[in-house]
Amino acid sequence: MSGLLGARTCPGPGETSDLKFPLGAKFREPLTEARFQQLFGDAEQEPEPLAEPRWSRLRGLWRRRAGARSGLGAWRLLLARLPPLRWLPRYRWRAWLLGDAVAGVTVGIVHVPQGMAFALLTSVPPVFGLYTSFFPVLIYTLLGTGRHLSTGTFAVLSLMTGSAVERLVPEPLEGNLSGIEREQLDAQRVGAAAAVAFGSGALMLGMFALQLGILATFLSEPVVKALTSGAALHVLVSQLPSLLGLPLPRQIGCFALFKTLAAVLTALPRSSPAELTISALSLALLVPVKELNVRFRDKLPTPIPGEIVMVLLASVLCFTSSLDTRYNVQIVGLLPGGFPQPLLPSLAELPRILADSLPMALVTFAVSASLASIYADKYSYTIDSNQELLAHGVSNLVSSLFSCFPNSATLATTSLLVDAGGNTQLAGLFSCLVVLSVLLWLGPFFYYLPKAVLACINISSMRQMFFQMQELPQLWRISRVDFAVWMVTWVAVVTLSVDLGLAVGVVFSMMTVVCRTQRVRCLALGLAEGTELYRPLRESHKLLQVPGLCILSYPTPLYFGTRGQFRRILEWHLRLGEGGQLTPKTDSPPDAVAEPVRVVVLDCSGVTFADAAGAREVVQLASRCRDAGIHFLLAQCNASVLGTLTQAGLLDRVTPEQLFVSVQDAAAYALERLELTGPKTCTVWV
Repeated sequence: MSGLLGARTCPGPGETSDLKFPLGAKFREPLTEARFQQLFGDAEQEPEPLAEPRWSRLRGLWRRRAGARSGLGAWRLLLARLPPLRWLPRYRWRAWLLGDAVAGVTVGIVHVPQGMAFALLTSVPPVFGLYTSFFPVLIYTLLGTGRHLSTGTFAVLSLMTGSAVERLVPEPLEGNLSGIEREQLDAQRVGAAAAVAFGSGALMLGMFALQLGILATFLSEPVVKALTSGAALHVLVSQLPSLLGLPLPRQIGCFALFKTLAAVLTALPRSSPAELTISALSLALLVPVKELNVRFRDKLPTPIPGEIVMVLLASVLCFTSSLDTRYNVQIVGLLPGGFPQPLLPSLAELPRILADSLPMALVTFAVSASLASIYADKYSYTIDSNQELLAHGVSNLVSSLFSCFPNSATLATTSLLVDAGGNTQLAGLFSCLVVLSVLLWLGPFFYYLPKAVLACINISSMRQMFFQMQELPQLWRISRVDFAVWMVTWVAVVTLSVDLGLAVGVVFSMMTVVCRTQRVRCLALGLAEGTELYRPLRESHKLLQVPGLCILSYPTPLYFGTRGQFRRILEWHLRLGEGGQLTPKTDSPPDAVAEPVRVVVLDCSGVTFADAAGAREVVQLASRCRDAGIHFLLAQCNASVLGTLTQAGLLDRVTPEQLFVSVQDAAAYALERLELTGPKTCTVWV
């Protein structure tokens, strides 16, 4: 290390300096990338590849899985893919069991009415909502890594699935179907919903096999929140016919929300007074109970199960008053006991439902992963995003064999699980026991349940999604770009449809990222007096600028989309015209005598990556600088960018001595070796 330190600690006798050195400052020689590798790395080491190809990573993955055939490897794979083998031996039975039991039973009680309600939103009979509240929860308990995550029916997915089902299996125009015809229509719709779940699960398993858990990052938080808020409005409008007792066909496609509103307003005189009264009384009970649960969550030992209370009261009222026969109130009817026979969905439907399954798979994973991450951060544990893909993929695929529709984690039941004292995935087993008891024994008690009550449960469960709009003022203050993403996504979801709105939101969000890389300013740096720090010149007039030395910082990726901007900015700063000839700056005063640039230092610390087009642009810039007599230096390139530039032929234009580890080293080299006038900073402080 003796060669690293400089011999001088301050300006020599009789020398003057424009720079105020701190007392006791130490100096070292400027470090190039090559010198740095000699001192701190293996000089003979082969350059690291730019990025491991996808096929190489897949090959390595399959090799590791093949190696897992040994006993130790198989056990490690089993531990990774079955999380209960890791957390169950460390389970604190005395401290956690009661909380998991209470939370699981509480969530299970909510799953029963909510599952039946969301089944109607999916355009399938209510009992299939109970199946979807049982099988996916059981599977996620065995495969999921989110300790506080509650899975099952989700309003947004139910709405998207219902739109797909109505398009694939539309209701006959003549209406007034017989009992047999209604059963056949329901069976076809159940098959279509199960096929959508099968396709969604298969896509998530494919993403897991390719280790594509990172794809969830493309659904940013503003996109997800705007999607769920817009979908909540769709749910509210779609339930209006059930609230009012109007037998209207479901509207699908673009502008479905406005079509439904128009149809409801037109048919409003034909609304049923009995069902309207039931809906009003149900909302009058459900909404205040929801508010009490939120306001007194810390004081209540367990949340008040308003949904199940409302279901029991409405069922008793309908039975004792014979509302179904006297006032033609629509009721749930008989819930078949037991489980359906396992049945593989029709594979012929898969090509038709692929366009529906893909957005559902993305929404499922994005919502579930974000919810799991929120509670993992809150309770100090980690989740595996790829394992979450496996858990939700298997959950959707296997449950589709039992006629379940697409499912995911839900915000309402997850927060309910946490508020009720849940600690681990074991709470899911207690939730399954509650749903199982309804499927096996308690189903007949829901025979007289009015469907209007289920519509009210759907609407009241949207409370948290509607209240997400309260975050908009804060989002406006933090980032107006994110605010624009939120609003564009929400408007697209409301006016078009949920899946098209999702696509618009993702595309617009990615466009904002690209546009921000196009609007980045290239900063000219100057030396802060009394330090070795280089800061943008526009920040202070006290920064020192050495005549003939131009230090530029380009803080954005260098790729095909920014190469033109990069070329124009560098040409303007270096006054390079056509053919590399020097030209005056266009904004300089006519009588100004500009000092010609002799050395340019390009700070690449903000260039996170460079593609072939961007790398060739840097190589061409180096060639033009050489032709114009400008010494070209690069500083602070990361390994990936430096490797790309090297492959593009940079070392044919510059020498390794022109590549530096920092801006300070490059500037010190320029001042010392090229004899530039200015502050005599021939060494770098350490």
